[in-house]
Amino acid sequence: MLTKPADVVDRDREWNLLTEFVTDPDPAMRLGIVSGRRRYGKSYLLQALSERIGGLYITAVREEGRLPAIQRFSDAIAVHAGLRPGTLRLADWREVLANALDVAVRSKTPLLVIDELPYLLQHSSEIPGVLQQLYDERQRGTGAGPGPRMILCGSAMSVMHELLSGTKPLRGRAVVDLRLGAFDYRAARKFWQIDDPLTALQVHAVLGGAPGYRSVAARPHPNDGFAAWLSRTLLDPGRAVYSRTETEYLLREDPRITHHTLYYDILTAIAQGATTPTKIGAALERRRNAVTHPLDVLESTGYIQREQDILRPRRPVITLADPVIRFNQLVALPQAATVEQGFAEQAWQAAAPTFNSKILGPHFEDLARTFTRRYAHTLLPDGLPGPVGTTEVADPAARTKHEVDVIALALGERPQAPRARIALIGEAKATAARRGTGDLRRLEHIRGLLTDQGYDTTGATLALFSLHGFHPDLVESAADRDDLLLVDLAALYGLE
Repeated sequence: MLTKPADVVDRDREWNLLTEFVTDPDPAMRLGIVSGRRRYGKSYLLQALSERIGGLYITAVREEGRLPAIQRFSDAIAVHAGLRPGTLRLADWREVLANALDVAVRSKTPLLVIDELPYLLQHSSEIPGVLQQLYDERQRGTGAGPGPRMILCGSAMSVMHELLSGTKPLRGRAVVDLRLGAFDYRAARKFWQIDDPLTALQVHAVLGGAPGYRSVAARPHPNDGFAAWLSRTLLDPGRAVYSRTETEYLLREDPRITHHTLYYDILTAIAQGATTPTKIGAALERRRNAVTHPLDVLESTGYIQREQDILRPRRPVITLADPVIRFNQLVALPQAATVEQGFAEQAWQAAAPTFNSKILGPHFEDLARTFTRRYAHTLLPDGLPGPVGTTEVADPAARTKHEVDVIALALGERPQAPRARIALIGEAKATAARRGTGDLRRLEHIRGLLTDQGYDTTGATLALFSLHGFHPDLVESAADRDDLLLVDLAALYGLE
């Protein structure tokens, strides 16, 4: 394996996958796809990989037309071959890509990276077909060394995912389809060098784990105070990371998003609590089928998600998945007039209750589920759990339903399977109050209801996640039982 550069933070799994791909000695050509949302660090990772092995890295430009793009790519190929820019005069994309592969294969570890491919496809839709021909021609692997390794990368998620779908020319030809995600919340805190876990949680609630935001939002530093940092970054119209500006950039990444007003209205409806296509359509005074396609687009780009009930088949709940968009729709957009008049601090004070209830609270619940998936196995008696999510548990005697913030099935169990074994039942609250024995009794009651409904809860751990800790009597109770897990902010971030 190639040693990962010190400036590439986290990404160990991704780096190992890519280095295994580029160092494969097979003489045939190999193709890889890398996609991910804007600011997730795709280009940074691929540039580091290319520099590490002397590969040819070329990025497309949104505003560039077909002929200028062909010439700029030709110049990059010439420079990589040791020639002066302008030496090569290539007529079309077949000549460009064939020469690029021929030049790349001269290296000991041949690599060609084309970044932001969707920008090229806007004016040169023939490129995937050309790549198919070149790929098929280079499968015999007649050279003495490894064949060329090509990586195609882009931020327009729908475009990148469709490259390998259906009857598309490149279907079945890629050996890597890496969808780069954001940093894990623990890695994000370390990357930002945030001392206080509550501040780290707040920053993650508005920016997520996208590493690209640190370079544009690190001054002032969050350690100086979350409110001061927020007022001078996401709520500063003069900053590139101003949430309204950033949301516009994100929506423009996908070429299918053309009617921005409709998409904005859909995102706002979801942010305000509309959780199904019917409810979203009603909020916009449109028919359900009028929002079906836009919802599919937003889901494919990763801006919304559909959460399935872990225990029972029912309609999935639609929520906003991107923290920046969620913050924009719930805080920046309603306070836009005040913010753009220069009163960011006052706008934040007015929006703080909304932030705490509709952003920080749901985000804390989401991180509780992430903790259960990634870290709870070291604390659970049976180790790694299976599927993790949410559910509603009916309480016939009380004529009500209990929402369960975190529920994990045992490893090997399938969601919505009858009589499934349950590994964990949890509640996550971001309120200012500490959690006490009343919260524990509620979880015990829910466990009893699930047992009565036929689920196997004999090995289920009860978990309480709290933003501000626990009452002493609950802590004492946890010390005497092996089925109770208490997770405060320090435990959530692995600081204890």
